[in-house]
Amino acid sequence: MRPLKHGYTNRTLGDGTAVRKTYEGPDAELRLHREHLLLTRLRGRLPVPPVRAADAGTLTVGFVEGTPGQELLDSGRAEQVLESCGELLRRIHRIEPSVLPVGPDEAGKVLLHGDFGPHNILFDPATCAVTAVVDWEFARLGDPVEDLAWCEWIVRTHHPAQRPALGHFFRAYGSEVPSWPVRQAAMVARCEVFRRFCQRWEPNGSGVRLWRERSAVTAGWEE
Repeated sequence: MRPLKHGYTNRTLGDGTAVRKTYEGPDAELRLHREHLLLTRLRGRLPVPPVRAADAGTLTVGFVEGTPGQELLDSGRAEQVLESCGELLRRIHRIEPSVLPVGPDEAGKVLLHGDFGPHNILFDPATCAVTAVVDWEFARLGDPVEDLAWCEWIVRTHHPAQRPALGHFFRAYGSEVPSWPVRQAAMVARCEVFRRFCQRWEPNGSGVRLWRERSAVTAGWEE
């Protein structure tokens, strides 16, 4: 197996038939368990990779053909990619929250992917149809704006030239778009979540500084 492109938090290897993901950092076992649980329960309901095995901190899934969304965004396919993202996110948010353990404070909340955006979606490069949504380790129950805002954050941060195409994403999602202050607050809050994650992993390390800077930049954005 060889390292796969676009893996940032964990060690991910593939050989064209299977993908092995070894979880690193805080709560590694919890994140593995959550992703294993969801991939198992969502199979047949959403386009997710098939689980092959889970052991010793590693999850093995079947290889799924497709091109990562970030590779298509800047190649003239942004509108189609983001429209597919919106349609997919609507499907995710309509899944029964009971696919995850529900606590007393979870009423009215929806299933969140937790790191939603074209970077975690594989597409058929010919049609921009979704072939798989991956990396469910940060999934949880919450407010839909968290996933909506994070997809917007990914585009604004890593693909700023494609920002005008975000309207296709929101229209395809199909519900009323939260106001800019609400979306921006959700982006800043998520940056802070990742900063705290990095602080637990490597106190005052490069990841902490990166997410502190990203949080400040995000807070200064205008719609």
